[in-house]
Amino acid sequence: MSEPLRIMLGIETSCDETAAAVVDSGRRIRSNLVLSQLDEHRPYGGVVPEIAARSHLDHLDGLVGRALEEAGVACADLDGVAATGGPGLIGGVFVGVMTAKAIAAASAKPFLAVNHLEGHALSARLTAPLEFPYLLLLISGGHCQLLAVRGVGRYERYGTTVDDAVGEAFDKTAKLLGLGYPGGPAVERAAAEGDPARFALPRPMLGRPGADFSFSGLKTAVRHKAAALCDGGGEALDRQDAADLAASFQAAVAEVLADRCANALERFRSSGAGGPLVVAGGVAANQALRARLAEAAEAAGTQMIAPPSWLCTDNAAMIAWAGLERLALGLTDGFDFAPRPRWPLEALTEGENAA
Repeated sequence: MSEPLRIMLGIETSCDETAAAVVDSGRRIRSNLVLSQLDEHRPYGGVVPEIAARSHLDHLDGLVGRALEEAGVACADLDGVAATGGPGLIGGVFVGVMTAKAIAAASAKPFLAVNHLEGHALSARLTAPLEFPYLLLLISGGHCQLLAVRGVGRYERYGTTVDDAVGEAFDKTAKLLGLGYPGGPAVERAAAEGDPARFALPRPMLGRPGADFSFSGLKTAVRHKAAALCDGGGEALDRQDAADLAASFQAAVAEVLADRCANALERFRSSGAGGPLVVAGGVAANQALRARLAEAAEAAGTQMIAPPSWLCTDNAAMIAWAGLERLALGLTDGFDFAPRPRWPLEALTEGENAA
């Protein structure tokens, strides 16, 4: 006899998207609403934490109501309420956690504080029956890590960035090239019209042992190339120059990521583990990077798996799914849980949410 479906409400407020979703244990996404704050932050060229927190506070209650209505469920039908408990901008995380606690308390349902990175780490299991273990490349605006994923709450970090995260490098490159905000999609669009071989840019860490990353030097090289093209005069780059620089930058990132993943896959296999390379996080929506990482995985004798692009960027469906995965193991949280601006993924252990 099959187990009854469990239904989870998920809430995500860690950065500049206010999101609510309802997902069940049969991998059905019953609703998935995301309210972007891009227009509010665009004038500043980046996310302003105070503006983000206020926007979450203004919109979250209504969004949760709409998510429940669209899913055709009431609070009484839920089996739990999950919210991002960190890492993230603490004001926004606080809004989401307090809202989830209130709903859970009022409806006498379990509360689950989900590590935002675990939401990304498990997102590929929402859309396909992916088995443990697998190697995870987590790439986003604030994170760039390679980890062995051995189960829910069981992560071993192989490598991380020693300076900028790859998403941060994309954002800063977009700003340098005058491509607009958000930077990742802007660079990808410009790169599609550019020549990736025109500019010789560095490949930090390429060919070195291990699985750590570095993108600060690459970003600096882009700045120097852009300044040289403008003769230091400060005028805007020619459109084709910007496109060629974007393409050259993206190609350098792709080569570095592929090299680091090749090393990590070798270590992963040498530990006796099988499984594919899973790529998740906002930067995983970049199609050129996906294609290069798929080649690296194939060369290592495995496959690359990535969630659909809409599930790579911040969303509440992945938080609800991670909540369901944790609920199935009895990993619920008390109402004394404190939101966390920092919360390393490898700090998670079975049975507790370690700070």
